[in-house]
Formats: sequence, structure tokens, C-alpha cells
Amino acid sequence: MSVLAYALIGATIVVSSFVSGIFGMAGGMILLGVLLTLYDVATAMVLFSIIQFAANGWRAVMWRAHVRWPIFWWYAGGALVAFVAMRLVAFIPDKAAVYLALGAIPFLVELLPRNARPNIEWRGMPFVAGLITTVVQFLSGVGGLFLDMFFQKSMIDRRTTVATKAVTQTFSHVLRATYFASFAGEATIEPWWAIAPAFLLSITGTSLAVRVLERMTDHGFRNWTRWIILAIGVVYLWRGAVLVAGG
Repeated sequence: MSVLAYALIGATIVVSSFVSGIFGMAGGMILLGVLLTLYDVATAMVLFSIIQFAANGWRAVMWRAHVRWPIFWWYAGGALVAFVAMRLVAFIPDKAAVYLALGAIPFLVELLPRNARPNIEWRGMPFVAGLITTVVQFLSGVGGLFLDMFFQKSMIDRRTTVATKAVTQTFSHVLRATYFASFAGEATIEPWWAIAPAFLLSITGTSLAVRVLERMTDHGFRNWTRWIILAIGVVYLWRGAVLVAGG
């Protein structure tokens, strides 16, 4: 791989970690989209999970005082059930399917009436969120947007939302990396030495976002999140359509 390609990945890691550090999502959509242009699906998914593990893990550490731990434990239970079920199916999507899923999910969520959207604070809902979000993550690569649907009707503030999503997504990245790495010969991570700089860049981007999040209002947080994700969704729908048209 060329120096330019490594520079592109490095810049994308910082930008995507910064965006995720503010909104608790969206950055992953950017990072995975770039990785898919350079790697096969399995390798891109494993790399993405490793990098996002660092970003989300550091975000969870910084905002640990705001985490709703009961939500996390129930989410983790649902995620483990989904992991076992998906591994039995042993499905790896192609690039076009991943791009189309990444692009379509934001609009499918928008079409769902607001009063019909679930609330993460409802009894049993964290388990359901973990179960369904994990399936979505294995099929499309990114589940943060889908998970956010469960937080939109809650009374949880932006700090608690970002903190709680950070710990759930850190756990989900471990499951996704394990899932795709378990397919022998499908994922090839080279060079391994690049993982350490990627971790540092993830932490840098995440740390830079703290002051921005502190200055935002909860209303501004939700509005910016929505429009950024829809814009990224349009780009990925176009990319998926191009791949389908090109065979």
C-alpha cells in the first residue's frame, strides 16, 4: 500500500474519531467507507473494529461517570445472543451490499414514525437493542445509527447518551472483529505495526471532541447528528449503486 493510502487512512481515523466523539456515531460510517475502498469486506471489518475499539474505549473512559451500566449489561446480553446466531449462519456481505445498507439505514429510521420508535429506557429494550443492533452491525458494518433510534425518545442527556453508547459499541466492536476474523483466510491484516499508530490517532480525535461536546446543547446535538448522518447516507447509496451498476 502506498504512503498516500496510509496518510488517507490516518486522516480519516482522526476525523471519524472526532465526529464520533461529538455525536457518538457517524464517524464510523466515514471510516468504514474509506476502508472498504482499500480492503476486502472481511479485512475492512476487522480493521474497522480494532480502530473503533480504541476510539470508543477511550470515549467510554473519558465519560465513564455518565454511563448507564444497567443498559449496557442488558445490551451485552442481547449482543451475545445475536453473535452466536450470526456465526451459525456464517454470512459475509459483499461491498455493494454494505454500502447500500449503510446508506439506506438512516432513511429507513427516518421513515419510522417518531411515536413508534422504541425507548432505551423501557423495560427489556436494552436487550432488544443489543440483539438487533448487533445483527445490523454484522450485515452493514455500522450499528451506531440504528442504536441511536433507541435513545431518541429517552430523557437521557447528550453526555449520558455518548457515554452509554461508547461502552456498548466498544463491546460490539470486539464481537464484530471476532466474527469476521473467525472466517479462516478471509481477513488479512498487514502490516500489524500500523495498529499502534491507528490507536493513537483514534484517541487524539476522540480527545479533541470533548470541548466541542461540552459547548453543544442537547437540541443542537440531536439536529447536527441527524443531518450529518443523512448526508453520509446519500454518499453511500450512490457508491453502492455504482458498484451494483459496475457488476
